[in-house]
Amino acid sequence: MKIGILGGGVTGLALGYFLQKKGIGFEVLEKDSVAGGLCRSFSEQGFTFDTHGPHIIFSKDKEILDFVLDLLGENKVKNKRNAKVLFKGRFVKYPFENGLSDLPLEDNFECLNEFVKTFSAEKREPKNFEEWMYLTFGKGITEKYLLPYNKKIWNFPPSKMATFWVYPRIPKPPAEDIIKASLGIETEGYTHQLFFYYPRNGGFQAITDALEEKIRGKVTKNFEVNSVEKRKGKWVVSNGVQEKEFDKIVSTLPIYGLQKAIPEIPEKISKAISALKYNSLVTIFIGMKKGKVTDKHWLYIPDSAFKGHRVIFPKNYSPMTAPEGLFSVGAEITFNEGDEVSKAPDKKLVEHVVEYLDKQQLIDKSDVIYSKAFRTKFAYVVYDLDYEKNIAAIRGYFEKELGIPLCGRFAEFQYINSDACIRHAKDLSERIA
Repeated sequence: MKIGILGGGVTGLALGYFLQKKGIGFEVLEKDSVAGGLCRSFSEQGFTFDTHGPHIIFSKDKEILDFVLDLLGENKVKNKRNAKVLFKGRFVKYPFENGLSDLPLEDNFECLNEFVKTFSAEKREPKNFEEWMYLTFGKGITEKYLLPYNKKIWNFPPSKMATFWVYPRIPKPPAEDIIKASLGIETEGYTHQLFFYYPRNGGFQAITDALEEKIRGKVTKNFEVNSVEKRKGKWVVSNGVQEKEFDKIVSTLPIYGLQKAIPEIPEKISKAISALKYNSLVTIFIGMKKGKVTDKHWLYIPDSAFKGHRVIFPKNYSPMTAPEGLFSVGAEITFNEGDEVSKAPDKKLVEHVVEYLDKQQLIDKSDVIYSKAFRTKFAYVVYDLDYEKNIAAIRGYFEKELGIPLCGRFAEFQYINSDACIRHAKDLSERIA
């Protein structure tokens, strides 16, 4: 049996690795000249950045975490998270609810008081993400941080987003933790991410490079899938010039790419795909001639005056991401086709980020010696209120009717990190075997 894996991102490469371990034949088809997908990195003028936004290595899944760390061998750095929320010019401990004592006293009191009120409020199921924030954290934490921040990162109204996805990603902290945080007693949230790893050399792409090395010779690059059809019991995949034949195929492509490759998809499935919501990302990369601007790893910024939602400091992930004596900064700005950011020239967005960071005294703009912007079409899956209905129809068609398993962030259309992509690939390899 030979399996065609469409797409050479982290999911496709991991699936190939796990199939190889089981002695199953496969070929990974990747449209670009470099594999890695959303996990790609690049280096210019001695600076290394993650192309599609910053990544770190952490996971609640110990088996997958150990697998990734083993892949990297000695090529890794372990860090204790130093992340803050920039609020009214103050650095507030992250998660925000664990840093209430960093707030001005009135804001601190309002956050605590409104949180306590949630315990005596009428218990009901939230109808949407925005309602969930108010019911879970109260008005103070919601309106000072959660709501403005989430409006920016999703670029979609939280009042029109579902709630099923938030429970594993945004756990409600114990009441005593928030009371302690308000009083200034040290507490930690999101403890599964308190310590994280990052490749020492090569950026996050070091992971996909290591995976690709394990399956050397089985990744075909510059092969963009533009048609998929079944002939005489075999799957035939073409890039318009060359055809490849497989007994089975797995798609790790964004669902839109698979849709284009398959003729005569039922109208109701096409409509369901069109109804899915996602956003795109501009990542701004900045090189500084100063050795160390901050000791923080990243900042969350709810301030509506800043178009971005997060600022990152890659050199604090690994010292090898910038030349000795220099420093690096990145910023993320989400957008959708047709909006203000989508129409803005890259140069203007870079200027906006530099000016804002300079105004906040996070950098001195005169120290900037390198800058670049990169746009990522498929960045975040957005869970709108119709998501579950639409994705059930889509998966039912591709996986059950056509027999094409979907695996990976934008293939499954799930907001999952690289560890979950690898887990899904491993689990799929077990089912195939």
